[in-house]
Amino acid sequence: MLQFCLSAILTAALLLAAPWTPPRTPWGDPDLQGNYTNNNEYATPLERPAEFEGKRASDLTPAELAEVRRLAQQRMVAALPGGRVRGPDDWWLQNLDLSKRSRPWSVVDPPDGKIPALTPDGARRASGRVRSSFVGGPFDGPEDLNYLERCVTRGVPGSMIPVMYSNNYEILQSPGVVVIRYEIIHEARIIPLDGRPHVGAKISQHMGDARGHWEGSTLVVETTNFKKGSVYRNADPSTLRVVERFTKRSPDVLEWTATLNDPSTWTRPWTFAMDLVRDKGGLLFFECHESNYGLLNILKGARAEDAR
Repeated sequence: MLQFCLSAILTAALLLAAPWTPPRTPWGDPDLQGNYTNNNEYATPLERPAEFEGKRASDLTPAELAEVRRLAQQRMVAALPGGRVRGPDDWWLQNLDLSKRSRPWSVVDPPDGKIPALTPDGARRASGRVRSSFVGGPFDGPEDLNYLERCVTRGVPGSMIPVMYSNNYEILQSPGVVVIRYEIIHEARIIPLDGRPHVGAKISQHMGDARGHWEGSTLVVETTNFKKGSVYRNADPSTLRVVERFTKRSPDVLEWTATLNDPSTWTRPWTFAMDLVRDKGGLLFFECHESNYGLLNILKGARAEDAR
């Protein structure tokens, strides 16, 4: 009996110590398929906040991280529609729980949690006009609003950076191909895994041209060939290379990192990370064009102002 108990204890200890590995598809690839969300990462600072100067994310104690999460949830509730008067709408509370966010900030490299300095060319592009209804007009046509406001795209890696709603994704796999579907703007990326080269330099796309491969159980996706108007953070679309890594950490958590390498824009590559958690629901329809009254009314208001 004693020998049986000791054997059971040893077996349990070995199971706890063994790293978790994802299941395999019928054709042998790591199985990442399913629906995911990163709603709880909404409003996570991209860079390290000033109050944590000199610290890395790994330096924070559990108590400090718990306080970061508590304050994030508190500030979100206060900022939501009706939050200061009658309490926020129940939808927000059901779908955004920032007390469960995975990190205090997103940039994991450089170790100081800061985006590297811009190059002279990068600074010049960053100082250019920003097209968005949030920065004011003129609104002479749809081109004066950004691609998200026009229901066109959020680009890469922007399509997986959470906003206040619809931060839901579906990963599908078949032999030699991975597909990622995004709820916002109902975009989809088809990522071949067969080693084919990128398309020619003259071909550009809003979501870029993606090529994937496996490194152990991690899906690595390299994306190039971006378009100027939708490229991330005013990078150089001809030189930006985005390398994403999707790693299953547990049955319900998929870690996503994105490394941005563009010597024309930043003085060194940099990486940010966040967790995607399994979502029991599926993707909803995102009828952006059909319901885009904001764009119509902004342009109508601008024409009325011109007439006045």
